[in-house]
Amino acid sequence: MTARKQMPHAEQIRALTEISRAITSDLYLDDILTLVVSVTAKVMDSKICSLWLVDPKKGELKLRATQTISKEYLKERSLKLGEGVVGTVAKKNVPMSIYNVLKKREYKEKEMARKEKLSSMLSVPLVVKEKVIGVINCYSQRPRRFSEVEVYLLTSVANQAAVAIENTELMVKTRVIQEELEARKLVDRAKEMLMAKKGLSGPAAFRRMQKMSMNTRKPLRDIAEAILLAEEI
Repeated sequence: MTARKQMPHAEQIRALTEISRAITSDLYLDDILTLVVSVTAKVMDSKICSLWLVDPKKGELKLRATQTISKEYLKERSLKLGEGVVGTVAKKNVPMSIYNVLKKREYKEKEMARKEKLSSMLSVPLVVKEKVIGVINCYSQRPRRFSEVEVYLLTSVANQAAVAIENTELMVKTRVIQEELEARKLVDRAKEMLMAKKGLSGPAAFRRMQKMSMNTRKPLRDIAEAILLAEEI
């Protein structure tokens, strides 16, 4: 087997390893998405790689990352599930290869394709536990028929990326919940202190804190911390 034939496998391992590190990292979601599109573009020898994520509440996909297109293009780009190539890939959970995007009726990004001089496209779903969370696309400027090996390669990278993205979103949700619980505990402690020191009822103590929050334009957590700190001094 020649070195050239071994390259796809070596690149796949390198890409999967790099994305695997992101699964247990402290990177924010935007950093993870940037890493995914950069690594994918390199391993697929692609001109442009773009990544869309599903917004389950709205039933649509939003363009979240690309390694070369201007940031202006990223603003408010969305497609309904089942709409266009990206929406179809997400809804049917199947890869789609297109030889000429400009001749594909379902393809919705023809203006971008003309501007970037793009020709062919490979699109695969990002899947975690049989749930599609997004779609990743690779483009080439030269007409290109993607092989089964390339489809498998991008699918493998996409599956690994999906785990990293899902893990990151879970971590963010966990942090938000923890912060909310900590804030609630502080507010409860401060309320109890006002009840004991000022002889107020629970509702009255809480209303006083709310009024302080509105007057100072500070969150309740800050008011609670100030009350507790004043007691310690």
